[in-house]
Amino acid sequence: MLKKEAELEFTISGKKIRADRPEPILPDIEVFPYKRRMDPKEAVDLLSDGHYVLIIDFYSSGLLLLNELKNQLKSKYPGQSFQEQRNFRSAFRELSHRLLLHVFDNKLKVRKAPQIGWLENLYPELKEFLLPFPQVQGLNSSWQWYEKGISVPGLHKKIHPFFGTYFPTRFEHLKLFDQWLRKYRGEKKSAIDVGIGCGVLSFQLLKHGFEKVYGTDSNPNSIIGLSEQFKSDKSTSKIELFYGDLFAGCSVSAELIVFNPPWLPASQDLEGLDKAIYYDDELFPRFFTEAVKHLNPDGRVLLLFSNLAQITGASEGHPIDDELANGGRFEKELFIQRKVNPASKNTRRYQNWRDDELVELWVLKMR
Repeated sequence: MLKKEAELEFTISGKKIRADRPEPILPDIEVFPYKRRMDPKEAVDLLSDGHYVLIIDFYSSGLLLLNELKNQLKSKYPGQSFQEQRNFRSAFRELSHRLLLHVFDNKLKVRKAPQIGWLENLYPELKEFLLPFPQVQGLNSSWQWYEKGISVPGLHKKIHPFFGTYFPTRFEHLKLFDQWLRKYRGEKKSAIDVGIGCGVLSFQLLKHGFEKVYGTDSNPNSIIGLSEQFKSDKSTSKIELFYGDLFAGCSVSAELIVFNPPWLPASQDLEGLDKAIYYDDELFPRFFTEAVKHLNPDGRVLLLFSNLAQITGASEGHPIDDELANGGRFEKELFIQRKVNPASKNTRRYQNWRDDELVELWVLKMR
């Protein structure tokens, strides 16, 4: 169990950081109560008109109402293209976050609700507040992953991702990285894992004999979660954490820099976990500019990427190709692509583009 400290404040690499959490809503706002015997279409109309709706009977009533909201939005956004699905999800997110649940004494005040440890760990100073239903769903699923752990192919340990920390649900790129590490014959004194996330790349580096790994992340929850995990895992003593953007202002240089950046260009301002999925126009230029300063003369930069943006029409260009063509800093030493597995038959999203998706491993050296 994590320590109970108001807003989970930590000091990492000399910086005080606090865990991000869904913003609590004071319980004194105007809400319209909803229970299952009421007409769900009327509740959706209230959400569409900008009102808050509060579930007051069963947790499952919120699930039924969200399903009604999805059905109504599907008639408004019927398209199946990648961009049309993105528009649908954006509209759903805006409206669904007006559907609320009541939290009292770290528990949900509805019947047959899940027990969510994050309510105690992330809100120790609050006795009563409201949260959007989708954010409660996120807290619940995150707690399940955190408690059970996730098995990653090639690792002899489970990862336990802290709330709000990106973790892989597909493993083709990690298998590709593991295969490359097996053949790697360079120096293994140090590596920098930019955007360490749940730590999986760093764990792979240690598995293959790297003596020291410096992990950076701009997500405070990643750094806090790993810091707590490291206290009970002696095998992670070779990982040093830095909180901040990209290289986080650390002064170290290394034989290897690894980076698993977001794979899709952003269409709006980014916050929270979106930063692990979408990249802005400046991310890659900034990364390559800083990488030169942190790479030993004979070192390598390794990036794990995908052609997802190109095959979905989200972007015509490729940020790594753009750097190699115009940056004047790096040249390509190795480029490997592998097909991804088909989408699960259980997924509800249209994902036929995965027939053409390829994960990519790039190895670059300085000119």
